[in-house]
Amino acid sequence: MIYNEEQINAVKDLLVNNEETIAVAESVTAGHLQAAFSAGVEASKYFQGGITAYNIGQKARHLHIDPILGSKVNCVAAKIAHTMAVEVSKMFASDYGIGITGYASIVPECEEEGLFAFFSLAYKNEIVLTKKLTSPEKHPYEVQVDYSKQVIQNVREYLAEKKG
Repeated sequence: MIYNEEQINAVKDLLVNNEETIAVAESVTAGHLQAAFSAGVEASKYFQGGITAYNIGQKARHLHIDPILGSKVNCVAAKIAHTMAVEVSKMFASDYGIGITGYASIVPECEEEGLFAFFSLAYKNEIVLTKKLTSPEKHPYEVQVDYSKQVIQNVREYLAEKKG
C-alpha cells in the first residue's frame, strides 16, 4: 500500500471510538487523501467522502472560497485551506473536515519558495489545526503522496492528543 495503513487505521480507531467522522476537500493531493481514507478498515464507519476541486472556479462554487482572495494567491493560502476544511465538513455532514491546497510541481507562483501546501483541520466548523507542508520529493505524484501521508500523520497526532 502506498499510504501508511497503520496511520490510517489509527485515525479510524480514534474517530470510531468517539463516534465521529471525517471528510476531505483536496486540491494539490488530487484525491490521494480520499483514496487513503477509503482504504481503511471499515471506512464507511468514519469516512464521509470528499471532493477534489482543482481550480478557483470549482473551489468557489463548491467550497465557497473567496474568489478575490483566491485570485490574488492562486488559491494557495492558509485561509483557503481553512475555508475548504469547514465547507467540506458541512457538505458531507462530518465532524471533521480536511482542506489542502498547494503546489505539487513548480509553477511561476512558487519558483522562489519551492513546493509547499497548506493543510487545515476543522472540527465542528472551527479550525483546530493548520500547517504549512513541504516535501523533499520532486515528481508531482510523489509530492502528492507525501503531502497525503503528512496530513494523515498530523490528523492522527491531533486526534490522539485530543483523546489524551
